Amino acid sequence: MKITASEVNKLRQATGAGMMDCKNALVEAEGNFDLAVENLRKKGQKVAAKRADRDSAEGAVLAKVNADNTAAVIVSVNCETDFVAKNDSYLALANSILDVALNQTSLEGLLAADFGGMTVAEKLIEQTGVIGEKIEIGGFERIEDAFVGSYIHAGNRIATIVGLSAPVEGAAEAAKNVAMQAAAMNPLALNEDGVDASVIEKEIEIAKDQLRAEGKPEAMLDNIAKGKIKRFFKDNTLVNQDYIKDSKQSVAQYVKSVDADLTVTNFRRLALG
Repeated sequence: MKITASEVNKLRQATGAGMMDCKNALVEAEGNFDLAVENLRKKGQKVAAKRADRDSAEGAVLAKVNADNTAAVIVSVNCETDFVAKNDSYLALANSILDVALNQTSLEGLLAADFGGMTVAEKLIEQTGVIGEKIEIGGFERIEDAFVGSYIHAGNRIATIVGLSAPVEGAAEAAKNVAMQAAAMNPLALNEDGVDASVIEKEIEIAKDQLRAEGKPEAMLDNIAKGKIKRFFKDNTLVNQDYIKDSKQSVAQYVKSVDADLTVTNFRRLALG
């Protein structure tokens, strides 16, 4: 049976598979387009099964904000090698998945969402066959707030999204600057309340052990340890960190310099590796 170039091209456009893979799939399906798509998907399933134990530590971490700046998502679309991660067609796939993700509220919802007649999960399997590497969603984060901004670090290895308390004048720049802060400084939490009690207890014990080693009296340990915990919060919570563009003020103070009532209300950060 003769397979035309236009039929091969149509299958390529639909699946992203290589020319010979598309031609062979169409020949195997005797020209049936839907069956050819299914054949390519089965190939992807076989490749995915073979590469299931591979490490997918490379990829693209991307963020997107909705039209009215009230919701944002980060998605990490992971693969095995940096070579694939930087490919234009891979980035196009990652951005297409990101578009779908903007309307989802969970990773499970994203994987089950429609992607051109198949689910996102099925698309990932199909592309595993096309690319020859394990392709998976490495992470999904979403926030909704009065005003939301985002930042993607050069190289698509880190992305952050930040929520502010109001859509005031200057909110867009402030949200981007705070998102850059979160990308660079990798805070544990938004503020003191967001730090798990077990983490605080561990830090207190570490501080006390250090003080004992320095010969400090036991009666003084609690008060000195409290000071060290205060420093821990300053270094590890977003709003208390020194603002990277002006270390004379904290992030919270910077945001209030934009508007006296403005606060940072949320953030999420995803990174490769």
